[in-house]
Amino acid sequence: MDKSKLIFVVDDDPFVTSLVSKRLTSKGYKVEAFEYGEDCLEAMKKKPDLIILDYYFTKPGHKVMDGMEVFDRIKEISPDVNVIMLSGQERGEIVLELARKGIDDYVIKDNNLIDNLENSIRELLEIEE
Repeated sequence: MDKSKLIFVVDDDPFVTSLVSKRLTSKGYKVEAFEYGEDCLEAMKKKPDLIILDYYFTKPGHKVMDGMEVFDRIKEISPDVNVIMLSGQERGEIVLELARKGIDDYVIKDNNLIDNLENSIRELLEIEE
């Protein structure tokens, strides 16, 4: 079983990034965390197996790409990479738009975030526990 897969975590919330990174690292994954989508895009040459991408980014005083824009760029660079979108909102039209664009999964930031994320990663990377 190959768990040494590289997962990018892209979220401007340090709590979420830390929580997700710690859990995935403890499960044997290689994890690289990025605060903004632009940083993730610069690192795409490392060929991640999976990207966990926040939907909403803010950077006071700066314009940064939102998750949708970052997702489009990721797919231009690496069409085959799996992407899981994270969001604190459950707005149906956003989920539909993401599905239309080909997002692999959508996980809501709630109390079940880590468990839901782990299940999604297992399914997408087809890892047997």
